Amino acid sequence: MQLINKIIVAVVKLMPRSVIWIFSKRYIAGEKLEDAINLVKALNGKGIFATIDVLGEAIKNRDEASEDKKKCMEVLDAIKKNNLMSNLSIKPTQLGSGIDEDFAYQQVSELVWKSMGINNFIRLDMENSPYTDSTFRLYKRLREKYDNVGVVIQSYLKRSYNDVVELNELNTDYRLCKGIYIESAEIAFKDKQKVRNNFVKILEEILKAGNYVGIATHDEFLINEAYRLINELNIPKDKFEFQMLLGVREDLRDKINADGYKIRIYVPFGRDWYKYSIRRLQENPQIAGHIFKNLFGIK
Repeated sequence: MQLINKIIVAVVKLMPRSVIWIFSKRYIAGEKLEDAINLVKALNGKGIFATIDVLGEAIKNRDEASEDKKKCMEVLDAIKKNNLMSNLSIKPTQLGSGIDEDFAYQQVSELVWKSMGINNFIRLDMENSPYTDSTFRLYKRLREKYDNVGVVIQSYLKRSYNDVVELNELNTDYRLCKGIYIESAEIAFKDKQKVRNNFVKILEEILKAGNYVGIATHDEFLINEAYRLINELNIPKDKFEFQMLLGVREDLRDKINADGYKIRIYVPFGRDWYKYSIRRLQENPQIAGHIFKNLFGIK
């Protein structure tokens, strides 16, 4: 099956952009900031929160990173102007962490400072393993000055529980997810249930420490386990939220919302949607299989 998915990735990459967009548009707000604003307004109208992400891949130089910082600044302005129930998610490499960590710190610090001025919040997305340590270094450095910044923990990484034990000392605000990047068996769990078990273990550690957590999953098993822990530990509603990707398991999204729990949707937008989509396919070939089936009506 893995070989088949890789072959499908190669085939899908040869398809016209217009065909890729047929699939991608469900998971991406659009190319313009206005598209994201309108979508977030619709979500807010249902009592659902959002986090906006400016798409950008493979930043090669400081000029590109600075330009993307300006786009993120525009998002913060739009959130304030439109009174959106949304915060901002950023990828450290998009702001220059792969170029120079000090430069990236200055870039992100400006965003966090601006966000603080409008009573908002910045989430540092977690990328693949070459950037795990640098992302944590950036987060810890920011936390010396700001409390309106959080980070992401991926339960498929074997190191993550120990990272949480350390980060709990900083009163960290987390997004806990399984993780999507392809990593080696040396550093990542490959068994589905082991990833789930680690997710639950980490979640319990965060909740017991009294830190805030965004429980980011579309897995009904993990949602049920989260409900169980919340009830057993008597966790107040202001210490957690659920999070999901745009266009995924909207039935579960609406159930969580109806159950009275806060839920936040990840809303990406930007002209780089194509590169983003192709990179997601390369990182997770199974998605390509789903695209192929959807396009050709295969069940």
